[in-house]
Amino acid sequence: MVLVNGARQAGKSTLVKKVLKTHEGSRWRTLDDGVTLAAARADPARFVQHDDLLAIDEIQRAPELMLAIKAAVDRDERPGGFLLTGSARVLGLKALPDSLVGRMETVELWPFSQGELEARVDRFVDTVFDDEPRFRDGTLARDELVERLTRGGFPEATRRDESRRAKFFEAYAHDLVERDVSQLSDVPRREALHHLLRATAGLPAQLLKVERLASDAGVPARSVERYLSLFEEVFLIKRLPAWSNRATTRAVRMRKLLFVDTGLCAHLQRRNLKRLLRDDALVGPLLENFVLSELARQLGWSTTPASLSHYRTRDGVEVDGVLESSDGRLVGVEVKAATTVRAEDFAGLRHLAAHAGERFHHGVVFYTGPGAMPFGERMTAVPIEALWRS
Repeated sequence: MVLVNGARQAGKSTLVKKVLKTHEGSRWRTLDDGVTLAAARADPARFVQHDDLLAIDEIQRAPELMLAIKAAVDRDERPGGFLLTGSARVLGLKALPDSLVGRMETVELWPFSQGELEARVDRFVDTVFDDEPRFRDGTLARDELVERLTRGGFPEATRRDESRRAKFFEAYAHDLVERDVSQLSDVPRREALHHLLRATAGLPAQLLKVERLASDAGVPARSVERYLSLFEEVFLIKRLPAWSNRATTRAVRMRKLLFVDTGLCAHLQRRNLKRLLRDDALVGPLLENFVLSELARQLGWSTTPASLSHYRTRDGVEVDGVLESSDGRLVGVEVKAATTVRAEDFAGLRHLAAHAGERFHHGVVFYTGPGAMPFGERMTAVPIEALWRS
C-alpha cells in the first residue's frame, strides 16, 4: 500500500483523486464524512473489501482500519491495492494496532515548492552534489523574495490576495489546534496550544530551547516537549537534528525548529509583507526557514538520496543547514538576508570543511543578490532563487 502523508490543505486529496482517474474501478472513501467514518469503525474488515484500488482519505481518523488493511494485504500481496492519505503521522499514532513495516511505502507531501509554483522541477539538491556544481545568476528582486515568504505554499493560500490569505491562515491554525491536534491527544487547556504555537512561530530556524519557549508561551516546561510533538505529528513544524562528526567533540546536539510553511509562520508572527519590507531585521530568520524548508521539500524527489540537519559547536560556530548524501558527502548551507556577501560569511562553512575533511563536498551561502560567485575552492555565493532555477 502507499500512504500520502502531509499537512492538511497541502493537496493530498487532489493528488490522489488524479491518480484514481487512471485506475478504472477504483473507489474513494473519505473519513472526513461522518457516515463513512462510522461505517469504518463499525465493520473495518468489510469496509476495506474491494476489487481494484481503494483510496481512503484521512486514515488517521480510524487507525483500527490498519489491522483490517494489513490482513487484506497479507491475503493478496499484489502491490497497488490501497492508496491512503493522512494529515497526521500515521505510523506514529499510539492507537495504531499493528506494525506495517514492509507493507507500506510513505510519500510525504509538503505545501507547494517554489519550483512547483512556477511549473518547473526544483533540482538544487542534485545540482549541488554534482562533481562541479554550476549555478545560474538570479533575476528576482529582494522584495519579491520577501513576498514569497509571506505567501507560503499552501495551494489555497497561493490563490488569494494578502487580506484573504490572512483569513485562510487564521482559520487554518485555529482549526488544526481545535480539531486535529486535540484528536491526537487529550489536552486540558487548548488555549495553551494556541499560545505555544505563536511562541514557536517567533523562533523559525532557531535552536529549540524548551525553557525559553515555556516562558514566552506561559506554558509549563514539562508540557512543551509533548505539545511540540503534537505540532510535528500534524506537520506544522519539523525539528532538524544536529549533525556531528565523530572526530568533532564540541558539536551541540540541540535540534532546530523549522516551520513547514513560512506564510503561516509570518502570519502567526503578525508580520505582513509591508512590515517585513520595512524592517530588514525581521526577514533573516524567516528567510533561513524558507531556504531550509525548500531543501527539505526537494529531498522528496531528488535523485541524490540525502538528509538535512544543522551544525553548531559549543563555541558558537554554526552552519544553518547540512545536506548529507547516502555516500557520506556533505554540503554546507548558509543563508544571508543581505544583497552582498563577504569572505567572513563563509567562516562556519570553512570550519565544517576542516572537521569533515574529504567528506566535505561544497559550501553554499544563499543571499538576496543576483550573482553566483566563487569564494575559493568548493565555496560559492548563490542567489536564493537558484534553489528552484538550477
